[in-house]
Amino acid sequence: MLSRSPFMQKTGRPEVHVTRGNGPYANTRAVLDRMDLSPAKNKRVLLKPNAGRVAPPGKGIVTDPQVVAAAMDVFKEVGAVVAVGESPIAGVHTPEAFDAAGITEVAKKRDVDLIDMDDRPAVRIDVPRGHIIDSLKVCPEVLEYDIVVSLPVMKTHMHTGVSLSIKNMKGCLWRRSKVELHMLPPVENHDEKPIDIAIADLSGVLCPHLSIIDGTVGMEGLGPSAGDAKPFDCVVAGADAFSADAVACRLMGISADTIPHLRMGGQRGYGVIDIEHISVTPEHWQDWISPFTPPPENLSIEFPNITVLDNNSCSACQSTLLLFLKRYRHILFDYIPSENNIQIAIGKGHKELPLGTLCIGNCTAEHRKQGIFVKGCPPVSSAIIHKVTGKPAVDVFDGHGETPDMDQNIK
Repeated sequence: MLSRSPFMQKTGRPEVHVTRGNGPYANTRAVLDRMDLSPAKNKRVLLKPNAGRVAPPGKGIVTDPQVVAAAMDVFKEVGAVVAVGESPIAGVHTPEAFDAAGITEVAKKRDVDLIDMDDRPAVRIDVPRGHIIDSLKVCPEVLEYDIVVSLPVMKTHMHTGVSLSIKNMKGCLWRRSKVELHMLPPVENHDEKPIDIAIADLSGVLCPHLSIIDGTVGMEGLGPSAGDAKPFDCVVAGADAFSADAVACRLMGISADTIPHLRMGGQRGYGVIDIEHISVTPEHWQDWISPFTPPPENLSIEFPNITVLDNNSCSACQSTLLLFLKRYRHILFDYIPSENNIQIAIGKGHKELPLGTLCIGNCTAEHRKQGIFVKGCPPVSSAIIHKVTGKPAVDVFDGHGETPDMDQNIK
């Protein structure tokens, strides 16, 4: 369990700082310069960006490297020992994600260590007040460093409403244990989705000591990776992660109390989400509100001549398939024989499937003889297209919502 933030004021309302219009590096320095970060002197600081996918900066998917660079510089200047760590989605290698995001380059220039937090064995921690989970497998560095800083991208999210500093801490869970949060059963007497309850539970033990929210280029609509980039040139920072997320929500045109994991965490006393009880600088910050297009209320996967057979799938597989089809559907018909429709199956509830079905994810393994089976929980897009085409796939845009040039990415 992470300790109370050393940057939190002893009394009064939580402070959150906002800056806009000067680029990612200057914006980040500006908000951090308003804070007393001296408690970090001689401490070990772990920066946790959103670099869970192989994607370039500037697309609203991964944290801008200049935001990370500014955080590195500021903490080093106060005398801290700084490192950057990540545990990406299944199928993604951390060094590749850091390289693609531009984080490797800025870290090398500053002699800052980059950590693949999946390398070492997990540490299991209890979740004493959990409503749906009672323990978590956590990457050990999260517990070993004195200070953990969450540096998410400002995004809407197709399953959790938004993805900000609290949601970003899900990337501190070890390897595939992250997927388990997407596969939980409903909770009796709870209207909220299991994933929302799980993230609220997680926030009670893994709340970051500082949040730096990167709104340089956010993502709206079908975030976290299949939405549209939204240039915003904004950075938000605060020691109360819930308050920072609440302010970011308001800037996105969203009320934090409509986001289940933030509402539940606030009700449990993990942080403050009521804007009236948060001290935000500058006073005119709400002039910068720029509403983000929300995710659709009901996620459906519909593409011409493609039938998705979804029976009891998790949100991770749904997201993966949606992104895969958005990017690669145009070449499927060159490789999968079909008179009318291509059948694609996800989920563990299928009793039988039609012959020739493309079965995606470990939950469909028992039907592998019916057609093409792609293992993974879930598999990334490059793994699916590799299985379909039979060609080694090097997808430099894993996590990107646009359609890449297949000649460049299938080798």
